[in-house]
Amino acid sequence: MTKKQERDRARRRWQKQQATQAARAERRDRMKRVAAIVATVAVVAALVGGLAVALKPEEKEAAKPSTTAAGCEQPPAPLGTAAKLELPDKATAKGVMWTATLTTNCGDIVLDLDGAKAPQAVASFIQLAKADYWLSSPCQRLGVSEGFKLLQCGDPTGTGQGNPGYGFGVENAPKDGTYPRGTVAMARTQDPVKGNGGQFFLVNGESSLPDPNGYTIFGTITKGLDIVDKVAAAGVQPGGESETIGAPNAPISILRVAVTEKKA
Repeated sequence: MTKKQERDRARRRWQKQQATQAARAERRDRMKRVAAIVATVAVVAALVGGLAVALKPEEKEAAKPSTTAAGCEQPPAPLGTAAKLELPDKATAKGVMWTATLTTNCGDIVLDLDGAKAPQAVASFIQLAKADYWLSSPCQRLGVSEGFKLLQCGDPTGTGQGNPGYGFGVENAPKDGTYPRGTVAMARTQDPVKGNGGQFFLVNGESSLPDPNGYTIFGTITKGLDIVDKVAAAGVQPGGESETIGAPNAPISILRVAVTEKKA
């Protein structure tokens, strides 16, 4: 065999090896592409399956926006305001009457606040209003039973657990435990000395709240009581404290609060 023949043979052998390696590389690449496609399909299937499990029929229903009452807009999401404020001096209430306007997604609710009969509650209310504590704050609790007709508001978190960072005691509580229609009173914890904070309730039907320490009455509703009636008429959401106490079925939120001293 001549040297030329040897070189030709070596060249063919090298070309064959190169072709074999290229074919193997192509097979490896093809297998990787197929594996990637299979993995992607599996991930998508898992996600879709997970969503199908997560969104059960009853949960899909619960995820739908609540039905608003006539004249109400859908409320904004709670801001969940966290506040660490100091208890204001009750002297800032000046012992006079104040006017508070609660702008809600259902319209304005106007209150007269009595700084003489409940100076600490009114001083606190004024401070929280000026601090924008109640921006986008849902009214989280509604009572619609006979003797317990009220709408509880004032917790920016919407959970009923929020507070402004301080507490104060009961003042101007009715001795007979009766709260007439149109009453504005402080909601509180079981502690009558430090249990008042930023939550309050609007009474839309005479209510009896038998408690030896009572709840601070600090104002009256002068306008917008019909809004509370309208929300109450829609009832409460299922799964609350009872069939007549729970979150309002027709959501209502305080968008902002303005307080001014009432002119004589």
